[in-house]
Amino acid sequence: MDLKLLGKTAFISGSTAGIGFAIAKWLLAEGVEVIINGRSVKRIDEAIDKLKEINPEYQVRGITADFQNEAEINALIANLKDVDILINNVGIFNSQSFFETPDEDWHKHFEVNVMSGVRLSRHCLPSMLEKNWGRIIFISSECAGLVPEDMIAYSMTKTAMLAVSRGLSHLTKSTGVTINTVVPGSTLSEGAERFLEGVAERENKSTKEVEENFFKEVRTTSLLQRFASVDEVASTVCYLASPLASATNGATIKVEGGSTGISI
Repeated sequence: MDLKLLGKTAFISGSTAGIGFAIAKWLLAEGVEVIINGRSVKRIDEAIDKLKEINPEYQVRGITADFQNEAEINALIANLKDVDILINNVGIFNSQSFFETPDEDWHKHFEVNVMSGVRLSRHCLPSMLEKNWGRIIFISSECAGLVPEDMIAYSMTKTAMLAVSRGLSHLTKSTGVTINTVVPGSTLSEGAERFLEGVAERENKSTKEVEENFFKEVRTTSLLQRFASVDEVASTVCYLASPLASATNGATIKVEGGSTGISI
């Protein structure tokens, strides 16, 4: 399917692995020039090599930036020009008791997960409005609605992203620019694979059994009853980034296997 994206330029924060990397792969396959982002040159070079293995003709480059480092953020923004598609994907999380989560961790989650998208959108949106075409997509999480008790700080940031995205979409009235949020559910990223393998080793079980138990005992609201693949999330993002999705704006698109019901 031709998504009419040939010649567009995209920037994806936090895209050397996981969902961000999969989005890069899908957009490159549609002829988009992609700028990936990671915290080190090594991580970016490795990701680019993997993408070039798929197709040496892919137009892909990278910009390093740690979204906890103001100087690196400013340098990244200074190097971002003429971006047609902005994917606010970078994020951090941890599993921790509410009573043991210090203020520093709350601030860190908000700085990386929310303010990264705020700063990048503030930079990219004016030129999109001037060109009368652009896409900004925030990658939230099912935790925005489920809010697990050991991930309250993380969940707070993912809920905040919904408000930022919806608010920004009002600035695009009667234009060719759209701003939406995608809400993935439990997704089989590299981190999730390591989690499953670790539990399987500790409990002397197969990873398949651990995955099944996760949905029976933890993510019981899931209708999918399995981890989504990163490609299942990325394909939805790729469509929303295209001209074919021009009537979808200010929306929250769920790719969470039915886990959140109508709560968000």
